Amino acid sequence: MTPAPAELQLLDLEPAASDFLAEAIAGLSSDPRTLPSKFFYDERGSELFQEICALPEYYVTRTETEILQQNIAAMAQSIGTGAELVGFGTGAGIKTRMLLECLEEPVAYVPVDISKQRLVQSAEELAIAMPHLEILPVCADYMQSMRLPTPARQPAHVAVYFPGSTIGNLEPATARGFLQRVCRLCAPSGGLLIGVDLQKPREILEAAYNDSAGVTAAFNLNLLVRANRELGADFALEQWQHRAIYNEIESRIEMHLISERAQTIHLGGHAFEFAAGEKIITEFSYKHTVAGFTALAESAGFQLSRTWTDPQQWFAVFHFTVPE
Repeated sequence: MTPAPAELQLLDLEPAASDFLAEAIAGLSSDPRTLPSKFFYDERGSELFQEICALPEYYVTRTETEILQQNIAAMAQSIGTGAELVGFGTGAGIKTRMLLECLEEPVAYVPVDISKQRLVQSAEELAIAMPHLEILPVCADYMQSMRLPTPARQPAHVAVYFPGSTIGNLEPATARGFLQRVCRLCAPSGGLLIGVDLQKPREILEAAYNDSAGVTAAFNLNLLVRANRELGADFALEQWQHRAIYNEIESRIEMHLISERAQTIHLGGHAFEFAAGEKIITEFSYKHTVAGFTALAESAGFQLSRTWTDPQQWFAVFHFTVPE
């Protein structure tokens, strides 16, 4: 008889609306103007991102999943027995479930995500599928320092899983600082399994972020919808256009919202003047090389264990360990 899953205890550290307001005002006051990409993921934004993952142009999810399907047993073996798995930004949890089902005697799973609705739903589904596994969901911005819940059983080590190439949203110095924090979390004998998008031709990258169905455009514009709803801003959506370009010098996709005419936006007691054609940067997505990302992780204290890629070398999954 299959036991019923234990009731989930959510640790709720979700950023307050005041954080969103403060970061939005700071971003719109900067040069170039920005809005924080971490606030994409309200309920509607999370739904749109799931649609993006299934688009024919968006190779990222499909390619990473294929790598996992072909190598998941080796990845689980590389992680080892008795791990506490901490998942950062694992979203719907499909790839995480693949990994957990192959791990030998995992002690607990701690998913950390900023999207509460998506986090709770995926954790509940996993609890039904794996009732013997302790699941400790945390709603939080994983870029901030936090104290994670402690599992009931002592793990042999901590393994962090960071799929989806979300590390690419961080500028190199910020990525290194984040990896240093992860390295401390994994010490003394744990490791990091991480998905990383690799450099490839401009036409492939720009098509992936400017899909023909307009889903990515809706996802990007939803950030303005959320600012209007939660912060009292007055963005007129029809006066903004989505555009993603590949900056070859910086090796990154840049997602923009372009003002189609001169206009004034009001937010939190501030007035922001926009000229026609002026942009708001909503996201960077850095594209790495295998050697370059390995060097970045090693500079943060990790040691390369294994690397898995697809035949076209479009995506890579790395396993790093913490040296004794």
